[in-house]
Amino acid sequence: MDKYGIIGYPLGHSFSRGFFTEKFTREHIDAQYINFEIPHVEMLLDVVNENPELRGLNVTLPHKTAVIPLLDELSDDARNIGAVNVIRVRNGHLKGYNSDIIGFMGSIRPLLQPHHKKALILGTGGASRAIRVGLSQLGLEWKYVSRSPREGMFTYDELVPEILHEYEVIVNCSPVGMYPHINESPAIPYEGLTDRNLLFDCVYNPQDTQFMQRGAKQGATVKNGLEMLHLQAIASWEFWNSED
Repeated sequence: MDKYGIIGYPLGHSFSRGFFTEKFTREHIDAQYINFEIPHVEMLLDVVNENPELRGLNVTLPHKTAVIPLLDELSDDARNIGAVNVIRVRNGHLKGYNSDIIGFMGSIRPLLQPHHKKALILGTGGASRAIRVGLSQLGLEWKYVSRSPREGMFTYDELVPEILHEYEVIVNCSPVGMYPHINESPAIPYEGLTDRNLLFDCVYNPQDTQFMQRGAKQGATVKNGLEMLHLQAIASWEFWNSED
C-alpha cells in the first residue's frame, strides 16, 4: 500500500489528512495518509527511511523553508518562492514543489478586476512568499505590511484610507483571526475600504473571518482560503504522481 503524509509541528490543525483519506476512499485508491508530527525538520530523513512505501509528503509550518537543504531537487516555483510544501519521493530521491502559488492564483484570479493593479500583503512569514510570487505572475504590484518598520514595507500604523484606495487588493497571510482567536482582525483602517477593494484571507477556519466581515460591511469583495487549500491539495496529488 502506498503511503502519503504531512510533516509539520504541531499538526492538530491539518486539513490534508481528511482531504486525502476521503479521496482515497471515494476513488478506491489503495493508499493511506499519515500525519508525521516532527518538531525538527531533520527528522524528515527518518520518516523517509522508516516508510519505504512513501510516495509523497505535504510540508507545513514550521518546516517549509528549513526543509530545502534536505532535498535533492527543487521545482522552478519552489526555488523562486524559497519555500516547499510538497515533496515527491522516488527511490529515496526527494523533489520539492510549491502548490501554495497554484492554490492562491487559481482562487483569486476569477475575482480580479481591471482596476486591481496593486496589492498589500499582510504578514511577512512563510505563507507570504508564494503570495508575493503569485501576485507578480498575475501582473499586480505588491507591498508588504509588517508590524515593525522594515525597508520597503508599510507598517500597520502607516496605513491610511488613501493607501487602501491605491492598493485595492489586500491579502491576509498572517494568522490573525484564525481559530481560536476568531474575534481578532488585522489592524487596517476598514473604514477606508470601498466596493473597489478585494480582500483575500488565507485563513480558512473560521470560514467567515472578522477581516472578511469588516471588509464586506464596506462593500468590498471577500474570499477565504478554503478553495485555495483544495486547489493546493489537488496540485499535490499531481506532483506526487508526475514523472518530470
